[in-house]
Amino acid sequence: MTLFRNLILAVAALTLASCGGGSKAVVDGDMAMGAPEGAKVTVVEYASPTCPHCALWQENTWPAFKAAYVDTNKVRYVFRELPTPPAEVAAAGFLLARCAGPDRYFDVIHAIMESQTEWGAGGNPRDSLIRIAGGVGIDEDEFAACVTNPEAIAALEARVKAAVDAGVINTPTFFVNGKQVSSPGGEGAVMADLAPAIEAELAK
Repeated sequence: MTLFRNLILAVAALTLASCGGGSKAVVDGDMAMGAPEGAKVTVVEYASPTCPHCALWQENTWPAFKAAYVDTNKVRYVFRELPTPPAEVAAAGFLLARCAGPDRYFDVIHAIMESQTEWGAGGNPRDSLIRIAGGVGIDEDEFAACVTNPEAIAALEARVKAAVDAGVINTPTFFVNGKQVSSPGGEGAVMADLAPAIEAELAK
């Protein structure tokens, strides 16, 4: 039995999940930036730190999206965790980000996405994770305790199940006030498609 056996089974179940699911306004464990809960517009992203398309969105679209809508508090941006292969690396990344605390959560997630090139070229993902952990003040022993915490693993499994129940089967997947927005090319939703959807909701 591996540490993330149940989590991996939950991720595998994504292939059986039906399309057409929605996106609840609030889910237990949501990590958010920008406007407070109850904002006129909520943008939800389902993503994984091991997803190459998520990393591309982070590099190509996030800076403009953040400047236009998050930093200005025009929208509430919600990030929801959906591990992708290698599932154990993604799960460890999510657990590490949680251990870093709410103020450093996104720093860790973004750093792991950036590190994909390291282990994609043959590096050990664990080495990258330990380096990123050290950058937020978590040493190797603390990292080991973090990613083996049974309560934290159970909470992550619950968040994965919520994503499965929502019918989300790809990352990154975006919803603007519960309506899915997508763009060709696999990066989820670029500004050319996100901005009109957001502006339409802001104008209501």
